[in-house]
Amino acid sequence: MLFNSLEFLIFFPVVVLAYFVFPTKLKNIWLLIASYYFYMCWNAKYVLLLLFSTVITYFGGVLLEWLKHTSIQERKKAVCEKAVLVSSVILNLAVLFYFKYTNFGLKMMGSLLALFHIRLQIPAFDILLPVGISFYTFQALGYTIDVYRDDIYAEKNFLKYALFVSFFPQLVAGPIERSKNLLKQLAVPGKFSYSSVRSGLLLMLWGYFLKVVISDRCAVLVNTVYGNYNTYQGFQLILASVLFAFQIYCDFMGYSVIAKGAAEVLGYKLMDNFSRPYLAGSIREFWRRWHISLSTWLRDYLYIPLGGSRGSRLKKYRNLMATFFVSGLWHGADMTFVVWGGIHGLYQILEDVAEPVVKRLCKIFHANTETFSWKLFGILGNFILVDVAWVFFRADTVHAALQILSRSAEVSNIGLLLNGGLYQLGLNERNMMILFVGLLALLISGLMAEKGINVLEWLSEQNIVFRYILYWGAIVLIIFSLDITGQEFIYFQF
Repeated sequence: MLFNSLEFLIFFPVVVLAYFVFPTKLKNIWLLIASYYFYMCWNAKYVLLLLFSTVITYFGGVLLEWLKHTSIQERKKAVCEKAVLVSSVILNLAVLFYFKYTNFGLKMMGSLLALFHIRLQIPAFDILLPVGISFYTFQALGYTIDVYRDDIYAEKNFLKYALFVSFFPQLVAGPIERSKNLLKQLAVPGKFSYSSVRSGLLLMLWGYFLKVVISDRCAVLVNTVYGNYNTYQGFQLILASVLFAFQIYCDFMGYSVIAKGAAEVLGYKLMDNFSRPYLAGSIREFWRRWHISLSTWLRDYLYIPLGGSRGSRLKKYRNLMATFFVSGLWHGADMTFVVWGGIHGLYQILEDVAEPVVKRLCKIFHANTETFSWKLFGILGNFILVDVAWVFFRADTVHAALQILSRSAEVSNIGLLLNGGLYQLGLNERNMMILFVGLLALLISGLMAEKGINVLEWLSEQNIVFRYILYWGAIVLIIFSLDITGQEFIYFQF
């Protein structure tokens, strides 16, 4: 069931109305039933995998809590606790690896054997990737690790814990919630609040605007060019690559904002998953703003346990590369994602190496790094680096990505802007104009938020006529987009 589908537009109001009508004791049970139904709409049998992950991590948490309060020898207790944690991690990752990485692993093994002139006929298994498996697996594992670290209590109520893992707004594409946030909120079911419902619905409207008006339009042009990249060059490929950066941002941010809004209508607060990443002035800052729930998860549960920035600089860089390779693999079982992750890891290393040199040069030449021009240069330069990496993320193969980058350097057809050729890339003049309006709205809202202005609060302070012009304007643009919408959210495949 897609957020941008008629089914969800019926499902969500029914769930909300029943939730606020039911007595407190039944609210969580109702949400759990609704969440499992929501997931089963994709493939009912794969709900068993969700249940498996839930059961393993639930009993792992309970057992860890019991061990902490038992009277056995401390050394034996530590060994038992670690065994429970490792068992929970292995069982969950084994399921994830089977469904997501079996064919990739066999393919890589075949390529490795070929280097030694060993040719084997390795079969490809017909394995359907369960939607959202990477998200709920990481969320459940984060809970187990938190209990192991004494960062949170072990939840004794199985139904409440099952709801934490399966909460439908963020189940299939995040954000990857932490137990210290969502699980604690579920202890007290949400109550009806006009302000929460209003702000939640406005967030959902903004999320739909990002997805339907901007992302789905970008997708049309990007798919046209990338689907037959050998027939395009220069400006066309650059435009498609730039628009893919906004496609994936508005697609994923759109989902996260709709999820956050839906949860807020029900009385729950989900974490912000994005914070205007394309306004970042460095790669390090970009990753503090992009897919925050995953980047902080990898930081807390992988990078820091590996040693983080402690020790030598070489070890720090090793930990960075390992973390970003995992990030790439998390996104997909293909070398394009591995290369994308490796590029971002390399970016971070080069940035770390160059930072003291840049500071020294700025001091020598008395460069003022607080000026608008300096910050703009940093933002544009950073965006170019991020967009180059996005080419590998979007291309079907690493070879295709290299070809696209090579052909992009042949900028000889910028006349498309003047001779109407721009409208031969999948979007007609009307849709191109709507896309421009959408991107302008994204830029304005981003700059306002960057200045510390809460856009929702700012809207609530405006004249009612102005507010409703904006609201209905967004709705009209969404309606005008119904002929090209209906595409799945990109991150469903992860």
